[in-house]
Amino acid sequence: MASVVFTNGCFDILHPGHVDLLKRAKELGDKLIVGINSDHSVQTIKGPGRPFFNQQDRSAVLLGLNSVDEVIVFDELTPENLIRKIRPDVLVKGGDWKTHEIVGADFVESYGGKVYSLPLVDGHSSSKVVDLIRSSENQSIDISKRDATINGLSEHLKVFERLLGSHLSAIDTCARILADTFESGNKVLICGNGGSAADAQHIAAEFVGRYERERKALPAIALTTDTSALTALANDFGFENVFSRQIEAHAKVNDCLLAISTSGTSPNIISALMTARKARCKVIGLTGSEGKKLAALCDAVVMVPSERTARIQEAHIAIAHYWCETLQL
Repeated sequence: MASVVFTNGCFDILHPGHVDLLKRAKELGDKLIVGINSDHSVQTIKGPGRPFFNQQDRSAVLLGLNSVDEVIVFDELTPENLIRKIRPDVLVKGGDWKTHEIVGADFVESYGGKVYSLPLVDGHSSSKVVDLIRSSENQSIDISKRDATINGLSEHLKVFERLLGSHLSAIDTCARILADTFESGNKVLICGNGGSAADAQHIAAEFVGRYERERKALPAIALTTDTSALTALANDFGFENVFSRQIEAHAKVNDCLLAISTSGTSPNIISALMTARKARCKVIGLTGSEGKKLAALCDAVVMVPSERTARIQEAHIAIAHYWCETLQL
């Protein structure tokens, strides 16, 4: 029986690194199936203006490669349901994903399948191509002529205008997941790294306490609160497992993890997210415009349209206020 290899991605801008990865993936089996994010999910992961090429065009380009046998479009942010349907013999991702960060890895390994994180060709990435194009477009801008009144407050307003313009659907999707979790009697676990730890505690406090009026407390746990426990966990299991160990202790099926990371690459948040997925929890995320890694692992995510930590974190709090207002009981 022919062995099936599966990999996935957005493949919005195909470059030599992609071609090399797909060639090496095909060499691990007989048939290579590539799952690609739908146009809707690409926009959710990478933000407004993406994808540059629609899903039909991206499929056609991939099918033009000798290494690719089949392309399947999936609409969720992660390919987990597709992987469970295909049951590939081999699951592959690029080397920027550690094997324990690959969605579906535990499922494939459960029936004896193999999971590989293949090294990437240096110097090639879609993000670098996009940055290069955008920087060349902006070279003629005279920075000295920018309005001197631009400051933190105006940046703040611009970020919120973008949120209102393009991100309300994502915010509401996360709100619906939170509401479903609470209505079913399950709990929400919240974790954040660095400055996002304060966001996690703030959000948990609003869920379990009073917010503008007296109401029933909602079952939420801030995994960032007990510093002595965090220190002990870090000493015993390492910084990367600070939150994942707590999730193993607290999480039950159909609970929800709210993962907060301004960069979207915090290793302890990614580890917590993967642990929650294995526990069959729903996962929602709050991150910034560059948080593509976290976004690609969530069931729903809000990517604040900014690269500045301060702008991202203040937007996270405002989004949490909105969630609390929609969850008033």
